[in-house]
Amino acid sequence: MAIRDEKEKEPLLTKDEYTLDELMDTYGQRVLWLAFSYVKDRGLAEDITQDVFISCYKSLHQFRGESSIKTWIYRITVNRCKDVMKTWAFRSRKFTSLLFDEHEGRDKSPDTILVEKLEAHELSQHVLELPVNYREMIYLHYFEHMKIEDISTLFSLKPNTVKSRLLRGRQMLKKKYEGGGQFGR
Repeated sequence: MAIRDEKEKEPLLTKDEYTLDELMDTYGQRVLWLAFSYVKDRGLAEDITQDVFISCYKSLHQFRGESSIKTWIYRITVNRCKDVMKTWAFRSRKFTSLLFDEHEGRDKSPDTILVEKLEAHELSQHVLELPVNYREMIYLHYFEHMKIEDISTLFSLKPNTVKSRLLRGRQMLKKKYEGGGQFGR
């Protein structure tokens, strides 16, 4: 069976041809960002990312192709993050916020780059402060550009539930920007 990437019409590689390096090159940074959006600690997110790819490689033969490889890897990542978040060691940690990697344009002035970094930092901080149900929807839809249908498949939710969580998450972000208020549950 061939594995398809959702943007590609033709199979990328067969299961037997995929190597751990190719999986990590293709999805590594995105899995790291997703893990970080849950655990809010870069070192722990890196550990989770490593665990995810080892798990993916070991169970690649079990991939049935019912979804894209990206959705399958994200599902493993989300499950691993939730497992880590249930542990006592995780709950007793004090978080330090790190930025998502920034993408700079080379043709921008230093002032413009600084303003964009500050805005990106503020936005990422606000997104990380959202309750997890809203944070994961906002992150996957806006940062990872996943379609609502793919997110609903990933979390086994109805598309309308995903839409509702996206709307509520956006409303919470808007409220935070307008009034500086705290996020509600």
